[in-house]
Amino acid sequence: MPLHSSAPACDPVGVIDVVILGSTGSIGTQACEVIDANPGRFRVRALAAGGANVDILARQVMAYGVEVVAVARDCVTELREALSAQALSHPLPQILVGPDAATQIAGAFPGAVVLNGITGGVGLGPTLAALRAGCTLALANKESLVVGGALVKQAMTRPGQIVPVDSEHSAIAQALASGVHEKGLTAPVVTGRSEVADLILTASGGPFRGKTRADLAEVTPEQAFAHPTWDMGPVVTINSSTLMNKGLELIEAHLLFDVAPEHIVTVVHRQSIVHSGVTWMDGATTLQASPPDMRLPIALGMTWPERLVDVEEPLRWNTAQAWTFEPVDDETFPAIMLARHAVSASATHPAVLNAANEVCVDAFIHGRLNYLGIVDTVREVVEEHQGIAAPTLEDVLGAEEWARARAAERIAS
Repeated sequence: MPLHSSAPACDPVGVIDVVILGSTGSIGTQACEVIDANPGRFRVRALAAGGANVDILARQVMAYGVEVVAVARDCVTELREALSAQALSHPLPQILVGPDAATQIAGAFPGAVVLNGITGGVGLGPTLAALRAGCTLALANKESLVVGGALVKQAMTRPGQIVPVDSEHSAIAQALASGVHEKGLTAPVVTGRSEVADLILTASGGPFRGKTRADLAEVTPEQAFAHPTWDMGPVVTINSSTLMNKGLELIEAHLLFDVAPEHIVTVVHRQSIVHSGVTWMDGATTLQASPPDMRLPIALGMTWPERLVDVEEPLRWNTAQAWTFEPVDDETFPAIMLARHAVSASATHPAVLNAANEVCVDAFIHGRLNYLGIVDTVREVVEEHQGIAAPTLEDVLGAEEWARARAAERIAS
């Protein structure tokens, strides 16, 4: 059944239509918290989820009365039973099933804000669909930009169509907006690139800050899951521990803001209060600071450039506090240097980096690869790849498939 909607994305009183992809995950559930805290401000039109958390998905459907739900795995019977058990005041939604279901709904509501909170490279299809439909894309799925950077840019129908949701890129967008001198410009993009000297990406350092490479030889998944600051999904948490997450964010920042990789500086900031910033050509630096709560960048992603009221408690300046900054230990955590190499090598090297990393993280979680082997194996696959300068979607998907197979072969051997 084709998806379409004749209703406007935003009605005259300012209600914002929202499509949430990855609704039962960390980003999706926190987005729902923001929506629930602002009754009458948002209208949730569709939800997409993997299908592993049917009870959560059913509660979301009930709460928002969505028109359509997309699930990656076949849990239609289970979902219908969960919904039928409730006294719904609205009809059951249309349910789409399969790996392309999220892509179908991403472009089904032109003009809506599509929050892409899907984890992994599978978010690329929905990202492209949302952009081609003219939707504003609140992007938390950094992998889709990393995997298909050139394709994503080609799919954009207007400047500023992508609003970053990662706390670091949201911080950079906010800092850049503070430096915009063109009257009336609100898009979160670099408008005067010659004015920007460096982008500053902060990192918490993960659970193993201060450790040596030898210290990490026997790390277990349970230890790697113990992030000191953020509550995130398993893949993102492991990526944060290896600093691969920061490497992917470097690639994302390069693609979002058109700043050369060598002018994107990473720094360890243990307190996770300063989320990133911009150093300007005159030597000034603009930093964005707030408590480590993802609801703020999620909310801003859905309402940019407007801000909602009281999304989180502000910082308090009447108590003593200290913020520290230190360089990244590239010898122990080489993922950032590897990412910088990948994005400079070719348009498909970042896709290979991400795909190989997904395989290696999964192998580590399930005991098939040791901790140090994650980045070591990814590096081997990336160095082996023959890049493509101007890839098609088929080229990108082929590079990913090759990278996954090659990483699996190396893990098995």
